Amino acid sequence: MSQEARLERAESGLVPVTDGWFVLNVRDAAWLSNEAFGRRAVFEGSGPAIRGRPELQGRRFDQVGLNLAFLSPGKPSGLYHADSRQEDFLVLSGECIAIVEEEERRLRAWDFLHCPPGTRHVFFGVGAEPCTILMVGARTTERDVVYPRSEPALERGAGVEAETRSAAEAYARFPDWQPRRPADLRLPGDP
Repeated sequence: MSQEARLERAESGLVPVTDGWFVLNVRDAAWLSNEAFGRRAVFEGSGPAIRGRPELQGRRFDQVGLNLAFLSPGKPSGLYHADSRQEDFLVLSGECIAIVEEEERRLRAWDFLHCPPGTRHVFFGVGAEPCTILMVGARTTERDVVYPRSEPALERGAGVEAETRSAAEAYARFPDWQPRRPADLRLPGDP
């Protein structure tokens, strides 16, 4: 029988510190902010975006990575990349442009994007309101991420000049993610 996980408060919200099941409202979750890439609600500790942040050390999900991204209009979700693992995305509110394999697609609330391993992609918030995207990725023992050169991504500020497999190299010119709860936290459906 699975036990309930213990949640503890980190600098920007609650993170699981033991294995097990748990219920966590997005408003209480740990949050990350980045001037270039928006905000994220995270539901685990030690994920790729927060590795090395001692205030957010906790239990990492073994099989699935998951976060909730909030993209302001004009802001990308990250850099154009292809992951060797499956990734899936569900737009919960707002609108965004997805560049997938060099093609732009406009996505709206309830649009789902499935990316098999090796699919190049990135998102950009558009419209008047932030875009909320549920992001889910498979976890396997082997992982390879490539950041290919892409003219459409470069034009929108989310590309690399030269292809690399180094996240540190690709993201060197951008600020690090910081644990920060949004002062103006409004979720889709809030009055």
